[in-house]
Amino acid sequence: AQPLDGGFLTQLRAESRKNAMTTVLTIHVPSTEGRAVNTLVVLRAGYIIARYAKLHLYDAFSILESSRVDAGSVIPPLIEVAGIKIGLMTCYDLRFPELALSLALQGADLLVLPAAWVRGPLKEHHWATLLAARALDTTCYLVAAGECGNKNIGQSRIVDPLGVTVAAAAQEAQLIFAEASAARVQETREKLPVLRNRRFLPPQLL
Repeated sequence: AQPLDGGFLTQLRAESRKNAMTTVLTIHVPSTEGRAVNTLVVLRAGYIIARYAKLHLYDAFSILESSRVDAGSVIPPLIEVAGIKIGLMTCYDLRFPELALSLALQGADLLVLPAAWVRGPLKEHHWATLLAARALDTTCYLVAAGECGNKNIGQSRIVDPLGVTVAAAAQEAQLIFAEASAARVQETREKLPVLRNRRFLPPQLL
């Protein structure tokens, strides 16, 4: 863990100044003694333009993230890239449809999800199923970057608003890309108006 002005992000911010990309990543930021916050950071032109403290801690499958990490309490803000509104999520957040839905109801066209999806029985199946489900729940694109390595499955994916995987990686590091269109989101929502047809809405999403 290191602060947002530490060496890791300082180097990334320097690289960010050299390009026109919007970069989304996660870093553990120290909180109290021996603890940290799993923090999603968005960089553009060398600046941190958004940050999000992960809401849902991975206390599942014999892992206890909360033993060292503090949970956030605020739904992240939307950012905008080339006219597309983007919602931010992190890893285990994927299993909680209400967060994805709240971002879509705020106006998101696309959801970004960096993840370290831990290996285990059926975990690849869960990953693929949940990504498609969240895209269909929200009629948003879903861009999921899966960390590779001995502990994690990798398998980055880009899923369109109808739940179709349009680009995917396997277990190794790979560059994948796809074109996302706000018009495609609008077209999908005209055919599949699940956001408009909802009849039940939890109070916190009103």
